[in-house]
Amino acid sequence: MHLLPRSYTQICCIFGGASSFFLLSKVCIINMASKPGILTNWPWKPLGNFKWVILTPWIAHSTYSFLVNDPKEKDLGYFLIFPYLMVRVLHDQIWITLSRHRTATGKTRILDKSIEFDQVDRESNWDDQILFNGLLFYMGQTLIPEASQMPLWRIDGVVITALLHAGAVEFLYYWLHRALHHHFLYSRYHSHHHSSIVTEPITSVIHPFAEHIAYFLLFAIPLYTTVITKTASIASVAGYLTYIDFMNNLGHCNFECIPKAIFSAFPFLKYFMYTPSFHSLHHTQFRTNYSLFMPIYDYVYGTMDKTTDTTYEESLKREESSPDVVHLTHLTTPESIYHLRLGFASLASKPQSSTWYLYLMWPFTLWSVLITWFYAQTFVMERNAFKMLNLQSWVIPRFHVQYLFKWQNETLNKLIEEAILQAELSKAKVLSLGLSNQGDSLNKYGELYIKRLPELKIKVVDGSSLVVAIVLNSIPKEASQVLLCGKPNKVSYAIASALCERGTKVTTMYKEEYEKLQLRLSNELKKNLVFPGSYTAKIWLVGEECNEAEQKKAPKGSLFIPISQFPPKKLRRDCFYHSTPAMIAPPSLVNVDSCENWLPRRVMSACRVAGILHALEGWNINECGNVMFSVDKIWQASLQHGFRPFKINSLSSIQN
Repeated sequence: MHLLPRSYTQICCIFGGASSFFLLSKVCIINMASKPGILTNWPWKPLGNFKWVILTPWIAHSTYSFLVNDPKEKDLGYFLIFPYLMVRVLHDQIWITLSRHRTATGKTRILDKSIEFDQVDRESNWDDQILFNGLLFYMGQTLIPEASQMPLWRIDGVVITALLHAGAVEFLYYWLHRALHHHFLYSRYHSHHHSSIVTEPITSVIHPFAEHIAYFLLFAIPLYTTVITKTASIASVAGYLTYIDFMNNLGHCNFECIPKAIFSAFPFLKYFMYTPSFHSLHHTQFRTNYSLFMPIYDYVYGTMDKTTDTTYEESLKREESSPDVVHLTHLTTPESIYHLRLGFASLASKPQSSTWYLYLMWPFTLWSVLITWFYAQTFVMERNAFKMLNLQSWVIPRFHVQYLFKWQNETLNKLIEEAILQAELSKAKVLSLGLSNQGDSLNKYGELYIKRLPELKIKVVDGSSLVVAIVLNSIPKEASQVLLCGKPNKVSYAIASALCERGTKVTTMYKEEYEKLQLRLSNELKKNLVFPGSYTAKIWLVGEECNEAEQKKAPKGSLFIPISQFPPKKLRRDCFYHSTPAMIAPPSLVNVDSCENWLPRRVMSACRVAGILHALEGWNINECGNVMFSVDKIWQASLQHGFRPFKINSLSSIQN
């Protein structure tokens, strides 16, 4: 392949139509990216998350100099380099959160295609560019005498920077960008950036190291010119970098955010300001819309995409998506705010766990906790698609600990009820209650809302039948004895009854649970219910409030199977632990690029899967309160639709 095709559309026409579009795009990208050039990787890649330590000497020196030196010798610009780098990180993160939220709701979304884990992994090093700039700024302060003692503001430096960017930088970038699309450079460098068809703000800085060197030399033209002419100021340097970051993020978010009124009032602006839809077309058409931030050069050299205006207008008209299924969850730990899909993309793509550097962010964590006490608006976290169904996950801004206080019940129930009504207005068919939103003491597994709102058309699902099905199919058929541990509930009663019917002895150490189970069993089956039992059983069904002391009594090699929404603490390295009831999503469930709480990639909790199944099968029933849907029916439906049970039952998985 000597030349890239002008567009994906032309390829698809050759190879059989639109159905080949994204398959061929991935094939082309893989083939083109198979020849990495020199300086592809960042030099500090082996350092991993510790890469920022390389700035330590400069940070220490600039801080010490600013605090100790004579006021006339203090260099404010040198001191502010690291704080400004942190501001840039925050700026980018705000764009990430905003973009992911807007694309989840669907309003003014440009492309409907999905983002998967491979893209998140590829773009996880988006802060490398900021680190690289920081190194160069520190070295520039050391090697260029004119860069020291810059004033806060100079108008001439601002004007020179603007003129040089509009002229030299934009012109040179256009031709550099076109050169990068030549097959030789594209296959070795630029294809890495174009691997992301659906862009996110951080896609803008995902390039090989060599490309970033070229870009910095380009953007350094205004900076270096103003420095050596002694017209530079802190405002002109910081302002120029902020402008670049802002426009880069703007152009790579997958929603249109430039109002049409701006171009109606100032028609000439279309030559000097691009839009997200303008650059989105470059990622789908490849041979059009090369300009940096000012489309004028695409007009001059005839590379403006003919569909630019219509794509822009159609994106602006797009309304919010109407979900078919809503999964209603909530925050877990204070640090879970970072693990949301709207938080840190790299953290959201991994199971939730404690990360050392999050302890350094406790001021922001505390601030987010305080916000949840006053901000009572449920928000859209994620959207997925599966078999013509539009799926959304909504989050109630409350932490798990707040569900433990009875005096919070009224507030929590109000939030859940409002979410159900909002889902009803959105014409959703099913709403599934996740985590503590379906507590027995809180709302009787959702029954409270059905009684309060008898006219509801939307169906409320707690997923208990699928939980039971997953647990029953996790217990070996040959098991002769099972210990039921923890607070009794609807799920544990159903599991115990099914096991007794199977002929398995069910042991319990709780008198209350034993008495309630007896009422559910026939005289013939009561013989399989044992009380008081012993801790000799090798299979433990762990519910809520199963304490650590009880776990320690289990014999070596025991299997702990959680039957609660939250996993038990893994205390025993000589025992096996299953996951909380969950299933692996089929490949046809798309736009999955984050993990659900502590579950691995593409694994969904049973209650979330149950809501999807109810919508797929058209079951017109509320599965909440004491109502238990057919366990066999929902199990067979889950398998037929491609879901597979997930369980962790190896010692190595515990140790890792």
